Amino acid sequence: MSMDFNNCLYEIGENLNSEEVASLKFLSLDYIPHKKQEPIKDALMLFQRLQDKRLVEENNLSFLKELLFRIGRLDLLEKYLNTSEEEMKKELQIPSRAQISPYRVMLYQISESVITSELPNFKFFLKKKISKCKLDDNMTLLDIFIEMEKRVLLGERNLDTLKQICCRVNESLLKKINDYEELSRDVSPSFVKEVSLSMLSVSDNSGEQNCESSKQDSGSQQTPDKIYRMRSKPRGYCVIFNNYDFSIARKNVSKLHNMKDRNGTDLDAEALHTIFSMLHFEIVQYKDFTAKEICDTLEVYQSKDHNTKDCFICCILSHGDKGIIYGSDGQEAPIHELTSYFTSSKCPSLAGKPKIFFIQACQGDNYQKGIAVETDSEEKEAYLEMDLSLQKRYIPDEADFLLGMATVNNCVSYRNTTEGTWYIQSLCQSLTERCPRGDDILTILTEVNFEVSNKDDKKNMAKQMPQPTFTLTKKLFFPLD
Repeated sequence: MSMDFNNCLYEIGENLNSEEVASLKFLSLDYIPHKKQEPIKDALMLFQRLQDKRLVEENNLSFLKELLFRIGRLDLLEKYLNTSEEEMKKELQIPSRAQISPYRVMLYQISESVITSELPNFKFFLKKKISKCKLDDNMTLLDIFIEMEKRVLLGERNLDTLKQICCRVNESLLKKINDYEELSRDVSPSFVKEVSLSMLSVSDNSGEQNCESSKQDSGSQQTPDKIYRMRSKPRGYCVIFNNYDFSIARKNVSKLHNMKDRNGTDLDAEALHTIFSMLHFEIVQYKDFTAKEICDTLEVYQSKDHNTKDCFICCILSHGDKGIIYGSDGQEAPIHELTSYFTSSKCPSLAGKPKIFFIQACQGDNYQKGIAVETDSEEKEAYLEMDLSLQKRYIPDEADFLLGMATVNNCVSYRNTTEGTWYIQSLCQSLTERCPRGDDILTILTEVNFEVSNKDDKKNMAKQMPQPTFTLTKKLFFPLD
C-alpha cells in the first residue's frame, strides 16, 4: 500500500467531522453491521474497517467516492479523489454501480430533512416501542433508525411504522418514502440496481411487503413456484439441543476424559431463540441431552403432523467430530442419521417443505490455517486424517434439505466463552439484519461465511470456514409478516 494512498485517506479523514463520520457509518451498515461499528470512533478507523472488507483499496475507490458523494462532501471528492459531481452522477446511472442500498440512501435523506425541533417528536411516537433509556437526548435520527432496525420496526420492506411517524411529524417526508417505493415498483427488472437521479438510486427489490413478489438481483421476477411457502403461523418447530454439561462423557468414555463443558453455549441458545421467535417459529429447547435422547426426540418430531406448518428447523449445539455430534454422555450421533429422520417417506407431512439443520460442533481437530477461545472438539490424536475425498454426505439424497455446519470436515470450530460461538452468533446477527431486507437464506449464509472466515484464532494462527450443504429447489425467505 503506497504512502500516497495512506496520505489521501488521512487527509480525507481529517476533514470529516463526527456527524459526517456517523453518516458514513450509517451508509456502510449493509457491509459493516452495527455491532462491528461500535469500536469505530473516527474516520480513519472506519476506513481501516472498509479496507479489511476490501471495500476501499488503492485501485478501487468507488465505494469511498460514493460515500462522500452521498453526504455532499463534493469538495473532498474532487480535491483528493479527482472526481466531480457530474462524473459521480453519470457513474451511478450505470446499472449495478451503486453500492449503497437505495433504502439506506432514502433513510439518510430523511434524516437530513428533519429539523432539530422535529426530532423529539420522532422519539415521542416511539417511546412505547423502544425503551426510554434507548431514546436519550443525544440520539440523532440515524441512531433512532438503527434502534428501529434492531427491533424489526424498520426495514427495506417494513416501512409502515416510519410512514405513520412521518405522517404525524412532517408529511413532506412521506414523499421520499413514496418516491422510493414507486421507483422500486416501476423499475425495469433488468435494471433493478440502476440509479435514478431523483433518488440517486432505486431499490434492488420490490416495494411490496410480500417476499414472494420481490425481484432478485438476477433480474428475473420470482414466482410462487420458485419460492418456498412461508405463511403459516407458527412457521413450524424450531428445536434447539443445547449441550453444556459433559461430566458423564468425561467419566464414562475414556478417549473423552479431557472433554470440557461448553461455556458460552447458553448465549447461542438465547440468540437462536430470539431470532427464530421473531421469525414466527415455535421454539422448543432441550438441555444436556444424550445421543439417544436427541435421536428419540427427533423421532417424536418425525411423527408429528406438520401439515399446517411450512418449515422445520433443528439447531444442535454440542461437541463433535468428523460426521458426528456428541451427546452429553459422550456417545456419538451421526449427522446423516439425524437429518434422515425427515425424509419424505419417514415424515410425509414435511414433504416439499424446507428442513433446516444448523449444527455448531467441530468436525475434527485440524486447524484451518490462514480473545480467549475454546473449540468444540476434544480429541487430540497424533495422526489427523487429511483426505477429504472420503467425506460423507450429511443430508439425504432428496430435495428440500439445508444443513448449515459451523466448519468444514476435519476442522475445529470456535466458541468464545463470554460471547458464544463465532458461527451461531454471526448466523443470528445476519438473520436479524438481512431477513427484514428480504434476503434469501443462501445469501445470508454466504454473508455468514464471509464474517466467520474473517475472524482469527491468533494462538494457533488459524481460521474457521462454515459449510452450508443443501438440496433446496426453491428460494427460501423468512418474511416478518
